[in-house]
Amino acid sequence: MDIVSLINKYGFPIVAAGGMGYLIFYVWKWATQEIKPVLSEANTVLIALIDRIRMLDNDLIRLNQKVNVVLTLRGKQIEEMKDAQFSDKPSDFPKQ
Repeated sequence: MDIVSLINKYGFPIVAAGGMGYLIFYVWKWATQEIKPVLSEANTVLIALIDRIRMLDNDLIRLNQKVNVVLTLRGKQIEEMKDAQFSDKPSDFPKQ
């Protein structure tokens, strides 16, 4: 049967409702069979990437702390070397 005879027999609203029902069924079937598995796989990959980013962030925080400690200790060592250098150097001023 063609569409014109269906409209003449049942009326336009009934045929349009049937067409919309088929369209909704087709979109639902397409979404559940093709899109849902891809989204599930993408979600798994996204979770793995988020975990890796968190691990890298923690590593960067630890590395930054280590660099700060090394810089602080090196600064103290340089200050101690300067103090030792100036205390060993004879004074230019005569002692009274």
